[in-house]
Amino acid sequence: MTGCSLARFLAAALLYAGAGLVHADDADANSPDSLRAKYGVLQDSLRQNQFRSPLHMESSKTRDSAAGEIYAVITHQFATVGTALESPGNWCDILILHLNTKYCHASTADQGDVLNVSIGKKTDQSLEQAYRVDFAFKVATRTADYLQVRLDADEGPLSTRDYRMVLEAIPLETGETFIHLAYSYAYGLLGRVAMQTYLGTTGSDKVGFTVAGMQPGGNPSYVGGMRGALERNTMRYYLAIEAFLGALSAPPQERLETRLHDWFAAVEGYPRQLHELERGAYLDMKHREVQRQEAELPEAGGRKQDKTRTPNSLQN
Repeated sequence: MTGCSLARFLAAALLYAGAGLVHADDADANSPDSLRAKYGVLQDSLRQNQFRSPLHMESSKTRDSAAGEIYAVITHQFATVGTALESPGNWCDILILHLNTKYCHASTADQGDVLNVSIGKKTDQSLEQAYRVDFAFKVATRTADYLQVRLDADEGPLSTRDYRMVLEAIPLETGETFIHLAYSYAYGLLGRVAMQTYLGTTGSDKVGFTVAGMQPGGNPSYVGGMRGALERNTMRYYLAIEAFLGALSAPPQERLETRLHDWFAAVEGYPRQLHELERGAYLDMKHREVQRQEAELPEAGGRKQDKTRTPNSLQN
């Protein structure tokens, strides 16, 4: 693997793995009242935006951390959303839709539910070459009018740390559901260098969704760099949740195919930001990964972080 290819893979792993809420430990920032207030504030943005759907996106970064968030109205009833998203196994069905997810296994240990996730390239890859991140899964709150699910990991690829993924949901009077998906992570020098290398080479022409200005011809100019990369992955996560929920209405034996096809179609709705593979290549890869996921032992799923050097297995 060349230096640029290695940096691209490591940067993708870095961006994919990090997940959480900017103020995930702030009780006031994570509550049904807070989410209802946010829904009220976002009315104009949800009605009119570049997504042509009731969706609002935010992103931010500092020198050593980054975060992305999506707020959206989805057509599924809150009871359906709550039942589906409080199951750790269902989150593996969601995460495996993402290009960089190579494996996911849900298990229960003494400390609670755990998601063993392998993160790798956007193309076929053995588990030995992927990074493994173990997320503690917790339904933090589940009431008649509020759901909060958390995925937390203390460490991951490239000496990254403090992964925090949070999904919140509340019912709306329309029968729909308002959700908030957010993620954040912290990183050190190694992660910063890998990301800068990626953004200066292969990722230099990639953009996100936030309009940063207008070009001379009148076309929008989108945010790039780290924020652009965060926004692309935020959207991929959100579309994976939508694809999973939408497939629940299909017969059980058809749900996997429905999820895969619906996620790919949704991603291709944003070709400037999200196109990576052709449909056939994506479906073939995911079929193999799902089969491997069903066959592997619980302890399988990628190598753990080597904090002192880049694993030799990545040099291919």
